[in-house]
Amino acid sequence: MRNLYPFVCLVALLGVTGLARPSHAAVGATPGRVALWHLPQGAIQPQAAVDSQGIVHLLYYKSGSSEGIGNLYYTRLAPGQARPSDPLRINSQENTAGSIGTVRAAQMAIGKGDRVHIVWNGLGPKGTNGYPTAYQAYTRLNEAGTAFEPQRNLITWAKGLDGGGSVAADKEGNVYVAWHALANAKDESGRAVFVTHSSDNGATFAKEKQANPNPTGACACCGMRAFVDGKGVLYILYRAATNNVNRDTMLLISSDKGRTFAEKTLQRWNINACPMSTYSLTESNTGVLATWETRDRVYYGAINPADLTLSGMLPAVGANQKHPFVTAAANGQTLLVWTEGTGWQRGGSLAWQIMDKDGSVLTSGKKADAIPIWGLATAYAKPDGSFVVVY
Repeated sequence: MRNLYPFVCLVALLGVTGLARPSHAAVGATPGRVALWHLPQGAIQPQAAVDSQGIVHLLYYKSGSSEGIGNLYYTRLAPGQARPSDPLRINSQENTAGSIGTVRAAQMAIGKGDRVHIVWNGLGPKGTNGYPTAYQAYTRLNEAGTAFEPQRNLITWAKGLDGGGSVAADKEGNVYVAWHALANAKDESGRAVFVTHSSDNGATFAKEKQANPNPTGACACCGMRAFVDGKGVLYILYRAATNNVNRDTMLLISSDKGRTFAEKTLQRWNINACPMSTYSLTESNTGVLATWETRDRVYYGAINPADLTLSGMLPAVGANQKHPFVTAAANGQTLLVWTEGTGWQRGGSLAWQIMDKDGSVLTSGKKADAIPIWGLATAYAKPDGSFVVVY
């Protein structure tokens, strides 16, 4: 994608708060460095993932109208390449991808054979309420890697999609797509999390079934995150809406390929409103790391799948935080990125911090007014231990 390369800004981090001037010396530098990849004007909500060959896969959204309806695009950057590939449009039905609220951002997973799987809120004709009807759209990259297959709606009965769904995949051909839906409930206290499973790398999917074993509800305008670790354990983070006021961060975990789920409350939050938050999960050499938001603060911690305990739960440095994303390097360091000051129809600042394997902050940084309206940031680790933040 030729028009992205001029927007790559490389920043070397010095200490906890200081930033050196932009420098290309950050590429291939020592651990603890961050490069900033600035998307072109109008591109928002990036998601990045790195496959087994070290290829960086990146998706982003561009609006086609003032109503927040547009298209998704995909590009990749192979090791040694100076610039990303030319973009491919992800959604086969033009101008049917939604973005308003940030929580509905598309999500991506890398599966068997480094196959790329993508889900997003597809938007159909307007309903009686005047808003387009949302559905759980899915596609995957074709085997040649030259185009995406025609998009599919994976919802067979659990309708009432609002906040965005998520996708997770393993190297054995299992793909999981999760969303929370109203189904037959009257309000969000009765919403539930649903999961559909593919055992053939996304060729076919089973009928969705409810994943949360207890009636927690689900916060309607909050996103969620699914992830599969190296042992094939499936994790799902979502926000509850019990009695419409208990907006707790919930963890679902399955060790039997989504047949059954255990449930754990990670952090409680009593609020009679939707905080419109998102989640992140990744695997490091010390375990699975989770990030979430509670009371305008971003938190992160390590999950023990054996007993669902959470260790090292710490808040990030800063205030008015939203939309966390975490990634890990092979050297044990992790990078946490988030936004500050963003809200409804309001952009804000980009912030990040690097932690060692024990969770201690090594260095941090911030870029004011970097996040556009409905924007967020993603990140990935490079083989040399440095990181790249995309926004």
